[in-house]
Amino acid sequence: MGMHSDTRQDFDHLLARLSARARRLSETASEADDLVQETVLSLIRVQHDGARIDDKERYSMTVLRNHARQHWRKTRPTEPLDEEMAAAPESGPARLACADIAAAIERLPSAQADLMRLVAAGETSPIALARLTKVPQGTVMSRLARARARLRIEMGMPEQAPVADLL
Repeated sequence: MGMHSDTRQDFDHLLARLSARARRLSETASEADDLVQETVLSLIRVQHDGARIDDKERYSMTVLRNHARQHWRKTRPTEPLDEEMAAAPESGPARLACADIAAAIERLPSAQADLMRLVAAGETSPIALARLTKVPQGTVMSRLARARARLRIEMGMPEQAPVADLL
């Protein structure tokens, strides 16, 4: 191999490791053999040029992986990117808004937050909310009003924004 400090046993071990890795990185045995050959040639070339390689196995594995990537890029068809591919999914803004409103609800006083969680879960009847929370209906209504007002401010919504825009 032209590397005086290497023994035949060291080289055979390296070649076996490279072959095993190349088989995992390749689709065919022939492709794996080509990768190993390219890697060994690169190693010989670099050492012939006078480079000192402290860990030949690690270096060779990196070279092998790079050759495999180059081969993969050359053989895999690519699709040109267009505007639609770069766009966020339609649900993206809605998910962000839900996360923002959920975080804002958690910052409310606990009694208001409890009511708003029930509303977010789908319970909108003041009578049902009063029964679930064991709080008078008038108190439920005033807590909801204060919670919605605070949420509108935190979400940067106008005072008159419909409640449905919050949840």
